[in-house]
Amino acid sequence: MRILVTGGAGYIGSVLVPLLLAEDHEVTVVDNFGALYSRTSLLGWMWHPNLTIVEGDVRDRALMSRLLKTTDTVIALAAVVGAPACDRNPIAAKTTNLDAIMMLLEIRNDQKILYACTNSGYGLGQGDIHCTEETPLRPISLYGRLKVEAEKCLLQSGETISLRLATVFGISPSPRVRLLVNDFVNRAVNDKYVVLFEAHFKRNYIHVRDVVWAFVHSIDNFETMKNEAYNVGLSEANLSKWELCEEIKKQVPDFYFVESPISRDPDKRDYIVSNVKIEATGFESIVSLQDGITELIKGYQAPLRGIGRDY
Repeated sequence: MRILVTGGAGYIGSVLVPLLLAEDHEVTVVDNFGALYSRTSLLGWMWHPNLTIVEGDVRDRALMSRLLKTTDTVIALAAVVGAPACDRNPIAAKTTNLDAIMMLLEIRNDQKILYACTNSGYGLGQGDIHCTEETPLRPISLYGRLKVEAEKCLLQSGETISLRLATVFGISPSPRVRLLVNDFVNRAVNDKYVVLFEAHFKRNYIHVRDVVWAFVHSIDNFETMKNEAYNVGLSEANLSKWELCEEIKKQVPDFYFVESPISRDPDKRDYIVSNVKIEATGFESIVSLQDGITELIKGYQAPLRGIGRDY
């Protein structure tokens, strides 16, 4: 299959692309390489005859029209990711996270699209009730609103699968530290402490390798899964920030954490999520939270430049 991966040199893409190549797909990556470490994240795969790298912007209509001519399936990863990044540059966020998706729908022919969405669209959730794919979406941040609107347009267009990803964690050739698990483990290893805001807020988590397997699973089962959204997370990892710190402390005993009684978390997400729908299709998460924490500890203790930085 000929697959176009937008943002394919980033945090998820640099783990996904090697797996797609191993599955004998022809892979084209389009990425603007705005992040320093994304320029080296796929270097180890340049030898592969089925890999093509294109430096470009997913908002470039002419470029995307040309690339679609030799594409069967698009995996749409390119985005301004996270609430803080979108708030810092709302114009880039809208043009990349929504307008580029709308343009893709205008210029595509019969290409299938797999979309990396977010379960942050559930906003404040439903207390102790699990959010399912039928739960009303009430995104709080600009990031969440743009992602939810893009998902809506994609699903209405047909021939699309949307994966509502939990908060991703784990090591990648294009590292991201400012993801909650990655951040807290980094603080545990290097600072030995963290101050929590609204420590009772809960969310779901998923390892980056399991995210990648979810995309491959969706490709392999496209006809039975298409035109639907699916939550993708670890079913046993609906945890509050305090509970997450307790899990980290099991492996970093001198990690100290405390809740601030006066400050508020600017990211107001607070929900628990059901992943039953995608599990019913045969998908199963493999990497446990504890295994992911172990991996991150090794990464942050390793004498490698760059892993403790975020781009």
